Amino acid sequence: MRLNQLADNAGATKNRMRVGRGIGSGKGKTSGAGQKGQKSRTGVAIKGFEGGQMSIYRRLPKRGFNNIFRKEFAVANLGRVQAAIDAGKLDAKSTITAEALKAAGVVGKIGEGVRLLAKGELTAKVTFEVAGASKSAVEAVEKAGGKVTLLAAASEKSE
Repeated sequence: MRLNQLADNAGATKNRMRVGRGIGSGKGKTSGAGQKGQKSRTGVAIKGFEGGQMSIYRRLPKRGFNNIFRKEFAVANLGRVQAAIDAGKLDAKSTITAEALKAAGVVGKIGEGVRLLAKGELTAKVTFEVAGASKSAVEAVEKAGGKVTLLAAASEKSE
């Protein structure tokens, strides 16, 4: 086989529709844009415009509150941590930090820090150094013989 013998399979490519090339082509005259008006012109994108009527996203009531100062924590469940220890991705003898959890694939983006939650079961004796932890997660870790240290940056309140 040579380069000049290469060809696509039959039907693999399709020629583009050439618009504005006579009525007989099927896409002549208005080139598929209908007749007249703003939308038949180029460069028109009227997202959410309802012909002058008050648009639906303005008619519907807005509810709730979005705190722009909220902290986004990565969540680490005890079950996932135990699975990572069993798989040999985490060392139970050393202190487990946010970076260690990220390297082991237990959490994705760390964000403001890692928050430990009690979903699943922890059997290994582990020392954690995290930004936050639920009460039940702290109890579960201490029951297994481990310890949870909360980092100072997460515990101090922002004014």
